[in-house]
Amino acid sequence: MPQTGIFSLPLISTIVAIAMALLVLSIRMRASNKPTSLRKIIIPPLGMSTGYLMFLAPQMRVPWSYALIAICVGLLFSYPLIWTSHMEIRAGEIYLRRSRSFIFILLGLLVLRLALHNVVEQYISIEQTGAVFFILAFFMILPWRIAMLSRYRKVHQQLAV
Repeated sequence: MPQTGIFSLPLISTIVAIAMALLVLSIRMRASNKPTSLRKIIIPPLGMSTGYLMFLAPQMRVPWSYALIAICVGLLFSYPLIWTSHMEIRAGEIYLRRSRSFIFILLGLLVLRLALHNVVEQYISIEQTGAVFFILAFFMILPWRIAMLSRYRKVHQQLAV
């Protein structure tokens, strides 16, 4: 296992994953205080899609079967996010409705992801583990954002009437 000083790379990646999850929670909670827009819904998956450039590096490539499993798990993990993301009209603008269960679901998904990460990294390289979990994250976020986009359009039509 690669070491960097007194910390191992897997430990550092776990700490970063927890920090990122807390950042997402913070951003999501603040987002419910501001109106949402088409741009705010679409940009995260578009920006994240540039991460697929990592597969240009041979050490990041994974077998198609691993990618397919990551896609399936990502799609499965997207359902609780979709289930807890709703829009509402306030003061003539569209807002994301704050959901208490969203926090618990996001934390639960983080725990599941960390547990899966610890299992997967025992069988493939750390680079490939990162690639597999990137695919998982992308396919968790993409359907969630597509569902949010659909809900946004429906609420926007109500607002236009």
